[in-house]
Amino acid sequence: MTTIAEKPQLISSRKDAQFEVTLYKNVGVEGAHTLETYLEGGGYKAAKKALTTMTPEAVVDEVKRSGLRGRGGAGFPTGLKWSFMPKPDGRQRFIVCNADESEPGSFKDRYLMEDDPHQLLEGMVIAGYAIGATKGVLYVRGEYYKSYERLREALAEATAGGYLGKGLFGSEFDFEIILHRGAGAYICGEETSLMNSFEGLRANPRLKPPFPAQAGVYGLPTTINNVESFASAVHIIAKGADWYASMGTDDSKGTKLYQVSGPAAKPGVYELPMGATFRELIFELAGGPTEPIKALIPGGSSTPMLAFNDETLDTPMDYGSIAKKGSMLGTGGVILIPQEKCIVNATWNLVRFYAHESCGKCTPCREGISGWMTKMYQKLVSGRGEAGDVELIEIMSRNIKGKAFCPLADACLGPVQSSLALFRDEYEHLAEHGTPKYTKTNWWSA
Repeated sequence: MTTIAEKPQLISSRKDAQFEVTLYKNVGVEGAHTLETYLEGGGYKAAKKALTTMTPEAVVDEVKRSGLRGRGGAGFPTGLKWSFMPKPDGRQRFIVCNADESEPGSFKDRYLMEDDPHQLLEGMVIAGYAIGATKGVLYVRGEYYKSYERLREALAEATAGGYLGKGLFGSEFDFEIILHRGAGAYICGEETSLMNSFEGLRANPRLKPPFPAQAGVYGLPTTINNVESFASAVHIIAKGADWYASMGTDDSKGTKLYQVSGPAAKPGVYELPMGATFRELIFELAGGPTEPIKALIPGGSSTPMLAFNDETLDTPMDYGSIAKKGSMLGTGGVILIPQEKCIVNATWNLVRFYAHESCGKCTPCREGISGWMTKMYQKLVSGRGEAGDVELIEIMSRNIKGKAFCPLADACLGPVQSSLALFRDEYEHLAEHGTPKYTKTNWWSA
């Protein structure tokens, strides 16, 4: 069994006057998952402050002013999302935590749930109060069994201690959380598929509009956020929006959990202010690559690759700067791709993943990704490529992009189109000669 000391999370050693580790301050601390340890560190004080000294509207406004954007990948302003809930009309409302962390290259939420589950629960209490939801749903990735167990224990502790249940902190606000374990489907990371799965339906995405705020869980008003987003809300309420907004960049405030995987000396999770550069993350904190690198994926497997060069390394890791480079911040999962790895082989590994995880609801994904795209890559990597195959993959990508029912097909096309743009010579070499230009097989091998 993996012990805390063996876990790969590594916390930033930055000494900025305004920056301090907050989200991961308890990760790796012995006993940090217990209520006793959490309370010793000031746990549930932010929730008490919100419920006893602030109105729900004030809580929403504080999160708005902080500039917090959703940390699940889309980056939508969190406070603005909370404000979309309709005026109370007597119906039940839900706050939902999307803890289905299934994006390859992303593993930050896992350690929050394993080592600091009460931080997540406190964030959900605050969010529930802000939107008027007395019920929360915590949807955990099926493979995260230890996270599920730790959360179940934390829920029991919080309920017994009066931090969940009736009349929290002497207020009139009631709040309970339903813990639900997924069954291992990547598509459940899409919010409407998650809701269908929770309701016991097939995990297919729903048509939007209506959006969850109007018709979510069981057709009732619902707000859905990510684990890191809820955890961030705790510190925003505890220390104030101005403190949070003092870190980061103009369009990306606060701190962010960045993950480094691939051939790095110290792969792991690092908490940094938004806008820190890839160079700082990879070389100063992760110890630098252990071999030559030709590309990186900046935000989890669904985000387009970037060339590994000085221009990329000096790019601030925030929403706007990475968008200008033609990619996305996503979950902040930085994946390093070795120079000697065949890029077609690496991309094929991702294509297979998305093809396997497609729900099959719509034709562009079912036939385009799981069908033709899969067959074309299989043909190339098996050495049976021929003239015109690379162009056909390119044409298929253009025809599929933006036409599927949900973002899964576009997620697959992120690495496909960017690898074609950056390393077309490798595709053409494989199609012409039947053998890859590079033959490294000990990482991301097909």
